[in-house]
Amino acid sequence: MSGILSSAGISILILVILAFILVTSAVKVVQEYERGVIFRLGRLIGAKGPGLFFIIPGIDRMMKIDLRVITMDVPAQEVITRDNVTVKVNAVIYFKVMDPNMAVVKVLDYIRATSQIAQTTLRAVLGQSDLDELLAQRDKINRHLQEIIDEQTEPWGVKVSVVEVKDVELPQSMQRAMAKQAEAEREKRAKVIHAQGEFDASARLADAADMLNRSSTALQLRYLQTLTEIAVEKNSTIIFPVPIDMVTALMQGSVNRDGHAPPSNLPQAKPPITTE
Repeated sequence: MSGILSSAGISILILVILAFILVTSAVKVVQEYERGVIFRLGRLIGAKGPGLFFIIPGIDRMMKIDLRVITMDVPAQEVITRDNVTVKVNAVIYFKVMDPNMAVVKVLDYIRATSQIAQTTLRAVLGQSDLDELLAQRDKINRHLQEIIDEQTEPWGVKVSVVEVKDVELPQSMQRAMAKQAEAEREKRAKVIHAQGEFDASARLADAADMLNRSSTALQLRYLQTLTEIAVEKNSTIIFPVPIDMVTALMQGSVNRDGHAPPSNLPQAKPPITTE
């Protein structure tokens, strides 16, 4: 009797264990950022989630797909540009799954497939660009890469949002040539700016000379200002003659008082003499 009870107890225990395993395999929990793509006897049922749901064990099969944005580094690619310069370029790509069903049905491994498409597209696009365009118009190239890769991955339910070229590695010889070019360009701008300054200065001096030539008073004021600037030097001796206009006025005054004309051989005023 005890043997029969023990056999019945063991059978019940086995049934309980099997029921627990069956229920556990039937209950599925999918996170908020995931979707569960379900196949029933090989036929696509659809994506479920997020949350708790049940499947038929042994009949249904589920694959989880992450819907978050995936950041993937594109390995460095050796590219020959259109102007025959060999460079190494690496990039980063941001993409996410928009349709979980297509990401499972249309492609075996959508992450690896997207990586391969990004590598081949990077070589193709940069091979059609010049080196100057690659260095100066990075945003334009990034947009072009994003459009091409996104077009290729759209049938898989994958959306490529951003493609960024991170680093461009140039040969040493090309780096030296570009450094010489940049230095020559800077020297060119410096010479142009210096020549423009000389031209402007000469134009201003010509204007000043014309103005002084039209006004004798301005010329005398400039003459006095020059004497003042010379007098700043303490090691200089300045002989400042009486201006001719003052001498003429004195001569006219003496004629009026004496009634005699001044002698015609009076010495003329000379410019100042500076001695060190």
